[in-house]
Amino acid sequence: MIEPTLPQAVYLLCHDLERDRLGEDSDLLRGVLLRAAAVAELRLSGLLTDVDGRAVRLPGGVPDDGFLAAVLDAVPPGGTASWSAVMDGDPAAAEERVRGRLAELGVVRAVRRRRLCVVPYRTVAVSPETRALRARVRGAVLSDTPQAVSPAEAVLAVLAIDGDVRTVFAPGEHLGHRDAVRALGARVDAELPGLRTALGWAIAGLRTAASAWEWSGSRPA
Repeated sequence: MIEPTLPQAVYLLCHDLERDRLGEDSDLLRGVLLRAAAVAELRLSGLLTDVDGRAVRLPGGVPDDGFLAAVLDAVPPGGTASWSAVMDGDPAAAEERVRGRLAELGVVRAVRRRRLCVVPYRTVAVSPETRALRARVRGAVLSDTPQAVSPAEAVLAVLAIDGDVRTVFAPGEHLGHRDAVRALGARVDAELPGLRTALGWAIAGLRTAASAWEWSGSRPA
């Protein structure tokens, strides 16, 4: 498997590898996690930077990856934008773009099926190397040696924890490794200031909206 971009890696990490499908626990936040991963990729590659708490686009080429290019376009050339604005976007479109590119590369293969011959659903088989990716990201936390991991793996581990991606860490699994979690978070905050703050606001907004929808949908007439 070719080295995935950070958004592609997040998409792969959201898979339940035993059931050949995306983990349902990440449905709500998957789109914003993909956007956050794209922001991290663009910053690590020197196309975006932080100036006084705002996103600034740096001179350089346009990424070959269509999703990365679309996120980069959220910041006008020679202009600035808030990190929250860069993080915002259509979650379904984000997922479709990332999945489509992975399918083109042969990393994922989607198969449409019908449950009980009636209800349509889709299984998504991923490359076997995805297990190794998940093991590396888990190791960034569970090995208690966060200083030994790459910047990309540090970002992926932090996104998995902040986004509660349970196909990477089971509920509460990382709580016994608080020092490693804090060290990874501090590293990402130092290298990519503003990323986790904007992600945190986006996650809070999505969860609040979901709670409001559930309440309004279940309240008595």
